[in-house]
This record gives sequence, C-alpha cells and structure tokens, in this order.
Amino acid sequence: MWIVSLAFGVLCWTWLVYPAAIWAISRLFRESAATVPAALPTVTAILATRDDVSTIVARVEDFFAGDYPTEQLNVVVGLDAATPASIAEIAAQCTRWKVQVVASDPAGGKAAGLNAAVRHATGDLLVFSDSHQRFAPDAIRLLVARLTSDVAVAAAGGALQLPGDRPGAPVRSPVEWYWVLERQLRAAEARLHSPVGLSGSIYAMWRRDWAPMPDHLILDDVWLPMRMVLSGRRVSYELAAHAWDARSTTAAQEKVRKVRTLTGNFQLLAWLPVLLVPGRNPIWVQFMSHKVLRLLTPWLIIAVGIGSAGVLWSRVPENVLPTLLACFLMGLTAVLLLPSSRVATIRAVTWGWSLQVAVVEATVNGLRGRWNVWR
Repeated sequence: MWIVSLAFGVLCWTWLVYPAAIWAISRLFRESAATVPAALPTVTAILATRDDVSTIVARVEDFFAGDYPTEQLNVVVGLDAATPASIAEIAAQCTRWKVQVVASDPAGGKAAGLNAAVRHATGDLLVFSDSHQRFAPDAIRLLVARLTSDVAVAAAGGALQLPGDRPGAPVRSPVEWYWVLERQLRAAEARLHSPVGLSGSIYAMWRRDWAPMPDHLILDDVWLPMRMVLSGRRVSYELAAHAWDARSTTAAQEKVRKVRTLTGNFQLLAWLPVLLVPGRNPIWVQFMSHKVLRLLTPWLIIAVGIGSAGVLWSRVPENVLPTLLACFLMGLTAVLLLPSSRVATIRAVTWGWSLQVAVVEATVNGLRGRWNVWR
C-alpha cells in the first residue's frame, strides 16, 4: 500500500498538481510589459542543419518574410556534412538576402553547427530555429521586445505550434494536446522566474551572452537557458511568438523524437549536475518537477500496477477476485466493441505505450552514456 501510495502521489504531483499549482501561483504575479524599441537591434538568425538545399533555402526565405526590417536581419547557416559544392549551391540560391553558409565544426551534430554559425554572427541578438518550422510574421519582433524590455532577461522563447493548433483543424493528437499544456506550463514558469527549457524551433538570446556548447550536446534549447538561470539571469517566454510546424507525426515517429530529447535530459544531468543542487539552482522545484520526475513516469506506473495487484491479492477475499476480473474483462470488451471508443482506446494505448517505451530507452542510453542518438 505504501508503494502504491508513494508512486501514485509522485505521478499526481508531476502531471497534475505541479502544473495546476504553478499556473495558479503564477497568476499572482504581474507579467512585465514587453514593448518593441524605437531603434531595433540587429538580429542574426541561426540555422544548424543537414537538410537538403531546397529545405534550407525555404527556411531562409521564411526568416525574411516576416515584418522585421530586412536591413536589420541576416542569416548564418551552419551546415553539417558540408561540401564546398553544397555550400556554394545554398549561397547561390540565397543571393537576394544577407545569408552566410558555413561548414559545421568537425565534431558534427547540431551543437557543432550552432557553434560554427554563431562565430560568424554579427547581430546584437541571435534567433534560433530548425529547418521545418515557419515563423509567424511578428515572431522575431515579439522576441526582440521580450529581450529589450527587461535587462534581467538573457533569453526568450516562443511557442511551437503544431497542425492541430490551427483553427478548424480536426481532433488533436496526444502529442498536440501535450504541447497545448506544455506551452501554458512554460508561460506560467516564466511569470515566476524562468521556464525549464525552451523550444529549439524558436528562441532568442543576446549574442554577448553566448558561450560555445560542448560537442555532441543534444538539447541546446535546455542547456543554454539553464546555464543562464544558474548565472543569475532570467529567461522569458512569449506565447504570442509562434513557430508553426506543418508536419504531423505518428506514434512511432514521435517515439524516435522523444528518445532523443529524453536522452538529452539524462545528458544534461550528467554534464550539468549542479542543476540538482537546491541552493545553486534558482528554479530547483520547477526543474525537478518538470524534467526529473517525468523521467520516472514508466517506473512509477509499473510500481502502481504491481503494487495494486499485490494489494488486491492480499486484501480482497479469494472468492471476490474472479468477480472483479470478470467485471474488468466485460468492461474492456464493451469498450472495444463500440467503434468510436475502440478507435480512441487503441489510439490512446498506442501513443501511451510508445511514449513510455521512449522513456525506458532513454534511461538505458543515459545509464550507458550513449549520447549519439541523432537518427
């Protein structure tokens, strides 16, 4: 009973109580107004990628399609697995804009691409994104407003939007519902102090605060903001700054992504263990609740399941157990016989199973120190 109670309590805290509590507490704090400065700072958009030429050129074009003045904006592409021919081809198709294409550092991977690109940046501010997202027209301007309105803010993130978030879209997938809640949670954490990580699809920082990242780092969008928090700075979050991703993912595709990002959380704990020290991490409660305890989810579910079975076996009279089992099987059969509930149940189980398996695989990667998970 103690095992069941403890495991169930931690699950409830992680996924229900903490998000509700942080949201409620954050409502007591007035968010500082963000205004666009009269003299706009120069911005360098950073893109670390190994995608094909057409994808890169389309992403570069989108940077300049917004309402930020093009004379104040330039782009640096850090190209992984670059060749002189690929660099020349991208540069040739981007002559309409201020774009520089450089080869990623020899270590390869996203961190190496970012390090190489930022060395060639000239803007006062750096804006980061990935290849497959598209910014809302005012996204860069809103991020700039966040950074220039408060001297304590060293970085600011925007909101990743998925296909199910568009008006009139069909029912959201489980991962889209997850991001609906995740955006609100990050906004609430930012009102108190800082969110626990940002989305790599859209965030910005002052170039003067940049420090090169370690080779083979997986989560730049958590490493950078948490380093700033540890140094006494704050990280802001702008819900209205949107980066749209047009891609829909299946449970199998999302599992691959989650294995990578969750392995990145274990890497973060291994490479930056000071985050686990209450006196050193200003947002220790948020970090433990939002990042660390979530990594225990599948193990807590197993503990609740096995513990509950043990409690039933030891506490319920033997002649009652067959009746309980029969009722459970009848209810499950009834759910599966109804077409609408059957589809919803199978979908939920498929997604839930995939995501929990991802945590298990990431745990194995973390224990083995296996950080090469880009697939």
